[in-house]
Amino acid sequence: MNMELSGRRKPTPDKPHRASEADADQALAVGIGLNAAIVAVADNEPVALVVRGEPDSIGATDVLPFGPFNPHEHRTLESGLRAWVHDQTGLELGYAEQLYTFADRGRHTDSADDAPHIVSIGYLALTQAVGHHGLTNGMWRSWYKYFPWEDWRRGRPDIISNEIEPRLKAWAEKTTAAKPGQSVARLDRARICFGLDGMAWDEEKVLERFELLYESGLAEEALRDGRNAAREWSERPKLGLPMQSDHRRILATAISRTRAKIKYRPVVFELMPDEFTLYELQKAVEAILGPHLHKQNFRRLVEGAGLVEPTGEVKTRTGGRPAKLFRFRRDVLLERPAPGVRVSAPPARN
Repeated sequence: MNMELSGRRKPTPDKPHRASEADADQALAVGIGLNAAIVAVADNEPVALVVRGEPDSIGATDVLPFGPFNPHEHRTLESGLRAWVHDQTGLELGYAEQLYTFADRGRHTDSADDAPHIVSIGYLALTQAVGHHGLTNGMWRSWYKYFPWEDWRRGRPDIISNEIEPRLKAWAEKTTAAKPGQSVARLDRARICFGLDGMAWDEEKVLERFELLYESGLAEEALRDGRNAAREWSERPKLGLPMQSDHRRILATAISRTRAKIKYRPVVFELMPDEFTLYELQKAVEAILGPHLHKQNFRRLVEGAGLVEPTGEVKTRTGGRPAKLFRFRRDVLLERPAPGVRVSAPPARN
């Protein structure tokens, strides 16, 4: 669905109008798209729902569910999103919130760059992947397949030390000062984003890390998009699976939002079954945030904050002791303005 922008400039007598009215309409045309980053936890792994397409120029096949907004068919943006997700995957969305508007020129690569500009409204949706819940198309894929440097559950990922750190430092040496409009030099940005040289790791900087890899030309999408920095590398490591268009950037934004929001809103329970053990809840939180959490501290925090209540039932695990079952205590929403899982992960340093 194309929409025309208002405010079209009319030709003046001393500057004859060379383009046709149709050309002007094409130049000012804007398409509104809807993208869904649908997140779940399956088998202690954070997953995103993707649809497979034909490989692009760098072999990327995965895309997030998407479709155009049609005001004749969709009363609201969100209803349009839900319709497209159901049409493409068969999934009925539960919790969903607007994530961000992605409007940069060149989001959809085109050699002539004269196609209607696509402005995408991104949404974050949380659901459960158990039993697929009516999924008819698409697949759940660990988001660490796209961002392997984000998984700190077994300690600092080797890909940071072996591949990312030396290349970012080499890239930073080419220009040591900050560019106009930037307040931090390249090396300092690398240190802050990736926790280099003893700096702490901030699990919420998922988008900043991916954008730094894109800017430095290390992300494969930068090569596909014709960025100069990408052409300067004679050898480029495989840093996660690429996605079509700018969908890996959209997914990075969704992960950042999820990691931040889990600390001040009880959104983790949107990913859990109605009844669960504290061990299962901890594994879900670890899967989302990345680092391993201290078992006893986590349990004291969750129970002390009044986020859960026992059901009176137990779950028997193979070869283990029965574990108490809990459920989300919804009264906490009326008791505190920010009832999230305010975990303090162990310092993640080099």
